[in-house]
Amino acid sequence: MLQNYFKIALRNLWRYRRVNLISIVGLSVGLACGIVIFLLVSYLFSFDQYHSKAKRTYWIVTDIRHENVTPTDATPRPLGEVLRRNYPFVESAVRLENVFRRVVGVPDGKGRMSKKFEESRTLCFTEPQFFDVFDVTWIAGDPKIALSSPNTVVLSERYAQKYFGTSQVVGRVLRFDNQVNLTVTGIIKNPPSNTKLRYECLISYSTLSTLSGTNGQQAMQSWDNVTTVCFVTLREGTPLAQLTNVLPAIRQKYLRTEEAKALDFHVLPLRDLSHNPQYGGESPYMILYVLIAVGLFLVGGACINFINVATAHALKRAKEVGVRKAVGSTRWQLIGQFMTETSLLTLVAVLLGMLLAQLGLPALNNALHMLNADLSILDLFLPRSLIWFLGLIIGVILLAGLYPSLVLARFKPVVALHGRMTTQQVGGLRVRRSLVVTQFFITQLFCIGVIVMMAQVGYMQVANLGFQKKSILTIPVPTDSPIKQQTLRARLGQIPGVEDVTLGVEPPAAPHRPPLPFTFDTHTQPEKFQTRVKVGDMNYLSVFDIKLLTGRNFRNNDTTNNEVIVNETMVKQLGVPSANSVLGKRLNIWGADRTVVGVVHDFYMGELRIGLQPLVLLNYYKENDMAALRIDPTNVTATMSTIDQTWNELFPEYVFKASFVDEQLDNFYVTERILLSLAQIFSLVAILIGCLGLYGLVLFMAETRQKEIGVRKVLGASVQQLIWLFGREFTWLLVIGFVLAAPVGWFLMNGWLQSYAYRIDLGWWVFALTLALVSGITLLTVGRVSLRAAMADPAKSIRTE
Repeated sequence: MLQNYFKIALRNLWRYRRVNLISIVGLSVGLACGIVIFLLVSYLFSFDQYHSKAKRTYWIVTDIRHENVTPTDATPRPLGEVLRRNYPFVESAVRLENVFRRVVGVPDGKGRMSKKFEESRTLCFTEPQFFDVFDVTWIAGDPKIALSSPNTVVLSERYAQKYFGTSQVVGRVLRFDNQVNLTVTGIIKNPPSNTKLRYECLISYSTLSTLSGTNGQQAMQSWDNVTTVCFVTLREGTPLAQLTNVLPAIRQKYLRTEEAKALDFHVLPLRDLSHNPQYGGESPYMILYVLIAVGLFLVGGACINFINVATAHALKRAKEVGVRKAVGSTRWQLIGQFMTETSLLTLVAVLLGMLLAQLGLPALNNALHMLNADLSILDLFLPRSLIWFLGLIIGVILLAGLYPSLVLARFKPVVALHGRMTTQQVGGLRVRRSLVVTQFFITQLFCIGVIVMMAQVGYMQVANLGFQKKSILTIPVPTDSPIKQQTLRARLGQIPGVEDVTLGVEPPAAPHRPPLPFTFDTHTQPEKFQTRVKVGDMNYLSVFDIKLLTGRNFRNNDTTNNEVIVNETMVKQLGVPSANSVLGKRLNIWGADRTVVGVVHDFYMGELRIGLQPLVLLNYYKENDMAALRIDPTNVTATMSTIDQTWNELFPEYVFKASFVDEQLDNFYVTERILLSLAQIFSLVAILIGCLGLYGLVLFMAETRQKEIGVRKVLGASVQQLIWLFGREFTWLLVIGFVLAAPVGWFLMNGWLQSYAYRIDLGWWVFALTLALVSGITLLTVGRVSLRAAMADPAKSIRTE
């Protein structure tokens, strides 16, 4: 029986190859996108879940509460040690601190460095307990003692090769930030790509006290600063409530009253490390769920396309069904035959879809280069993916094949053999129209999403940020010596092509840093809100073209300067009558009294997701670690070469690294650009699937209504009237799809736009453009076939009557 099903299925697939080709192409494209999306989502959900203790490991974060709440992903330094030492239900706790923009050198034994590297994000200070909490594969060294002493470091294989050219490096020495020598005590396997803890150079946590100078031990025991990321592993069977219940008591015991009120500890599961955007997660759950919905829409749309074509094509198989029933075939045998055909079609589409997905994965991996993503079609056969992949195949076979099979199997043999079946009887006209409406709904929903996302991303790229971002180069300042800083400024200012130079900490818009408390005027208590702090000298305003509203700039770059400049938002939140009212007033921040000398116009200090915030700009040379140069854009290459040469003459022991401000700002919107690219691709796929479905339906309509068209033409119908015969079938279905898609699209995209403090208006033009675009595509798809049918010779279509 099965062999007979298979043989007949192959014959029918070849006999109706044009229709089947449309079905296979539509289904394979939809499945390819579904596979890519589900591989991506499965990969992102797997982050840090491979650790054996992941389900009982938690991440402690801190909210700093004042007038506003500032979430941070860290805790005070002593918290992890207190939990580990004083609470038996804690199996282990580990503290770590990230390292940014530090230089790691390889000594040559002659007092110089044979190699130098500037490192960020892949380095951290941590404790031996790191290897108790997280799964790490060791190649050399003892995890119990490798980081137990100061000035020790554990390297990944990759970084051992990077620094020394070999993995046999235990006992070798690295120079960290030109301050301390680190002895290599262990080598570990490279971390996998599906972890946010992508550390390849782990420095002993006790080294921090050495780097902190004479007050090192005091700094390590201070509860004042929130600087350390803390993870806690609970003992088997310990309820999470035990940990959450002790945190308020710790806060009351170790923090002073005002600090206890300001810091609020929370416990998050380890899985939230990559998915909580409040605390730095790059792949929020909402985005992942939206991606899943998109994948289901695309696969569902492809299945709808298959069902539409299959049920419409059923008329051609009516006599076959009648003959089979007349000679004794049961309904379930017919269903088995048609499901076999559907299964074969689906398997061919799956194989083609897998091939298309594999061709697209390199582009996706490249887009996710910051995650070191290495997605492959072979990931489908991993345990975490195999279950949903098999479920997807079975679901597609059932969804795409079961309904057409039931429709075909219920044909009445007498009616079928006499050829009196109509399109209204095949699959139910309402059902087929509902499926077409659903396809139009999906297509138009995708179009609305892409149009809104393109408009928002375009707006972010051209928005006036309130400062100059073009032709400004930033380079490091690796010294806090005022003399060396001024020497650097003078030397850079003499380079042809350098128009102006400022020293500071960061450009006006930079990655978000926690705001700080301050007191204003005669107040004795900190203000109810906190402020962002920028550090820059007297040239900062001119280099970035930031406009003064009132008052003046810093008088000079004297290292004793105790002046500050604030912005308009600061003035508003202070509640003073006017900007002039703050001039000359005292403002205490960073533990020192300073005088407000000027007010600048507001400018954006970060992503457009974040609204305008109060700002204090101060001139403090000890914090300077960046020089910003406004350069002549006519000869950038030669200017940058001279800057590189000059910098290396002054700081030969450090690594020169330059970047333009506008490029740095582009990095704020990597997620948006990736989402936009995915949305554009998936929208094109949705449109392609819809077009294939419409093409198959109108092709079948032209064949089944050939005689009707011939008769109408003989009776005087014009070509336009005959084309409208096809067009009216789809026009009102398209309109219904739009009526359904418009409010859903508005709700979804308006919700997405609400996450941006500065955004486009979701106007009527979005929906008008969507309707016009889909109408045009439908017209092109339907028009060609319907025109050919309307122009056909009526004599050929009616002579068999």
